[in-house]
Amino acid sequence: MVISMLGRPTITGVILAGGQASRMGGEDKGLVHLNHRPLIEHVIAVLEPQVDRLLINSNRNLARYRGFGYPVISDRLPDYAGPLAGILAALEYPDTEFLLCVPCDGPWLPADLIERLLSVMLEKDAEISCVHDGERLHPVFALLRGDLREPLAEYLDMGGRAVYRWFQHRRLAQVDFSDCAELFTNINTTEELQRIESMLSSATSVRPTTE
Repeated sequence: MVISMLGRPTITGVILAGGQASRMGGEDKGLVHLNHRPLIEHVIAVLEPQVDRLLINSNRNLARYRGFGYPVISDRLPDYAGPLAGILAALEYPDTEFLLCVPCDGPWLPADLIERLLSVMLEKDAEISCVHDGERLHPVFALLRGDLREPLAEYLDMGGRAVYRWFQHRRLAQVDFSDCAELFTNINTTEELQRIESMLSSATSVRPTTE
């Protein structure tokens, strides 16, 4: 096992930006601007300090994503097979012992995201640890062991696509983030983007508030 300078296993982070964004009119969500910056830039800013290396999963606009300075990986499955296809692509990256995945449309993350997910994973001997905000699970904010590549590939090859359904067949630990549930806000529609833009323009903090 590769050990980082922090004394913990080396962790690869992947930002999932490979979807069709059908609820946002097909726009590439990672490149949509929030506060004059692409959404993915907000995610990079909070994720990059927490991981040992960073990947971007995308299936279009590859040159633009490479411009952010990180390796860009694409799904090996066709037709936008969903978040699990992007997770598999990241698990296939060399020397990935642990993988932290987050979506490109969640621009706020707690600074201790990885530490909390890893601590519970090790404590419970889990294969996957996933964010729970006190009300529901957020399956695309998750830490996975690197040795899940083969079982995930088998699930996808059999036609499986649902993230939580696959998680249910693994040793899953749900990690309580109810103290900062608002940080797991996803921007899925143009209306949500406009609402958050308006909110941020009048707020003194960059964090979204619950309504």
